[in-house]
Amino acid sequence: MTDISKHIGQIRADYQKATLNETEVGDDPLLFFQKWFGEAEAAGITEVNAMTLATANVWGLPSARIVLLKGLDKEGFSFFTNYESDKGRQIAEEESVALLFFWKELERQVRIEGVARKVPAADSDAYFHSRPKGSQISAAVSPQSQVIEGREELEHRAQEMETQYADSEVPRPAHWGGYKVIPEKIEFWQGRKNRLHDRIVFFREPETDNGEDALPGYGAWEKFRIAP
Repeated sequence: MTDISKHIGQIRADYQKATLNETEVGDDPLLFFQKWFGEAEAAGITEVNAMTLATANVWGLPSARIVLLKGLDKEGFSFFTNYESDKGRQIAEEESVALLFFWKELERQVRIEGVARKVPAADSDAYFHSRPKGSQISAAVSPQSQVIEGREELEHRAQEMETQYADSEVPRPAHWGGYKVIPEKIEFWQGRKNRLHDRIVFFREPETDNGEDALPGYGAWEKFRIAP
């Protein structure tokens, strides 16, 4: 074993800040997520809405990157990106995705698995025009994930667009917009002493109708504890 491997292998922390039980979590994982998110904000966690988005291409090869949560409602979790980026093309090929939030200051993580669907154009328009103008221009000029000759190419395009729309609104490009991840599985993980972590999972079957309280196309949430 190399010195660096030995050093890495000895890095560890014990988790003792909180516990998690089935009663505390309740019966609606999206409501409980809002509670945890609020506690993470109150704890002053930087970029509390940062989440890992995992996708896979048509051959099943996975990719992961950090994106920012920009919306949450009773249906799911929303983010915005370039539809022609690697992640956009992969979602077009395979809509099943995973999200991961890790709030280390609270010794918590949330894992989400579900399907990503484009949000209505009106929602993409509204969020696009709420962004700073510089961010709008960057989204419009960047051929995300594609090979470019150099940074100067992007900066030149941005300068041209800044001049073009100096006194007018930047139109949202057709290649940019939002996705909503509709969850089918949500796991809440609370670190515990000696690695006996608390893990509570919610799961629901897709493409079923299990009563008026269930989201159309899905059954009711089931809850269970799994071993760490």
